[in-house]
Amino acid sequence: MPHIRPARPEDRDDLYHICLKTADSGQDGTHLYQDPELIGHVYAGPYLAYQPQFAFVLEDDLGVSGYVIGALDTRAFDETLEREWWPALRRRYPDPAVPASERSRDEAVIYQMHHPRPADPDITAAYPSHLHIDLLPRAQGGGHGRRLLFTLFEALRQAGSPGVHLGVGGRNINAQAFYRHVGFQDLKPLPDGGALMGWTL
Repeated sequence: MPHIRPARPEDRDDLYHICLKTADSGQDGTHLYQDPELIGHVYAGPYLAYQPQFAFVLEDDLGVSGYVIGALDTRAFDETLEREWWPALRRRYPDPAVPASERSRDEAVIYQMHHPRPADPDITAAYPSHLHIDLLPRAQGGGHGRRLLFTLFEALRQAGSPGVHLGVGGRNINAQAFYRHVGFQDLKPLPDGGALMGWTL
């Protein structure tokens, strides 16, 4: 039976690997990126670095097969990244001088590093925390995603958060169905057909 444990610094490579392996709307995104670490720099690394108390992994006989990571206060987390996380990455990856319609997947992620989307105050007022969850195919369908979510929910609740939100893309139909089945509420539609969803803790 796969077990859940707190993430450790040495899990970093596993988190980056899983992030890439689920980067194509839940499917393997390896073929989409020339730099395999790019997507992890945005969606995994900073959580392990700055909010490790809200990072948990699912581990089976083959190793880490999934994770859930979160930030207690989204706005404060964004400010921390602006001060401490993005500067080194921006030096390493220059801002692409390419129109949005012509950007490669790598360039789109790099642009996001230089111009991170601000938190939506309408969302963070009631749902100040946010999360990301990813599982490899071998870990899906056994209730492990729900177990990971509720592990994080309890940690956020104990830290005083009243609510947590997440964003899911329009192409990721399976994830949308999963979140709604678990009990997330739709908060706001996204331009690509996805949604911001929330959970009251």
